Amino acid sequence: MVARHDQATDPRLQEDLLQARRGTAFFARKLNELSDAELDGDSLLPGWTRRHIVAHVGYNARAIARLVEWAATGVETPMYSSPEVRNHEIEFGATLAPIALRHLFDHSAVHLNVEWRDLPADAWHHRVETAQGRIVPAEETVWMRTREVWLHAVDLDNGATFSDIPAPVLERLLKDITGAWHTRGTDTGLVVQITGTDLAFGDTSAANPTIITGPLPAVAEWAAGRGSHGIHATGTATTDDIAPAAPKWI
Repeated sequence: MVARHDQATDPRLQEDLLQARRGTAFFARKLNELSDAELDGDSLLPGWTRRHIVAHVGYNARAIARLVEWAATGVETPMYSSPEVRNHEIEFGATLAPIALRHLFDHSAVHLNVEWRDLPADAWHHRVETAQGRIVPAEETVWMRTREVWLHAVDLDNGATFSDIPAPVLERLLKDITGAWHTRGTDTGLVVQITGTDLAFGDTSAANPTIITGPLPAVAEWAAGRGSHGIHATGTATTDDIAPAAPKWI
């Protein structure tokens, strides 16, 4: 029997799929290290236990799979029927028995992977609509999932850090975050620089900016609202090198 394989032929897309699958495997490893009792513990997200994180990541895979199905069939299948349904889904998932919660993650990840695998090469350019109302090509679903699994693996608060996230993922995450700031106009006077590189994000034309500097993992952690360890801040909005809180991202 011939082995099943991705129908995607674009090398960049193939690399992106690999990064998403590596992130899924990393999340699975951090989840499997937790005992059933530890699932009840707090995550790094205020108001959410680890159970909420696992439920969210599981149902997110199902939602993204619906977009891939949309691209494959042309039949509109939104990620969620409403924000309220999404929120209810997560709250319900957080109440599942541990084995059911783990199965939710495992099975939804496999389902999404199969949808990606079977999507014809030309269908990756078909347009779909995200939960935020953005119209994007189906290939964007790979990044949407990549971001979720790597970031929420850290949110499980089980030893994963931003240093575990591959540099290309962190760079794209920073572009997403600073792009959202720019769209909302909340990055005025704020510049983010990566130590030892030419990478700079934010309001780089500001005359007297507040400058946030540090290694890529530390800066991404700060920008994502997960902490300020390892970064330095200079400028009018700082006090004794203490960085201001990052603008809201999502």
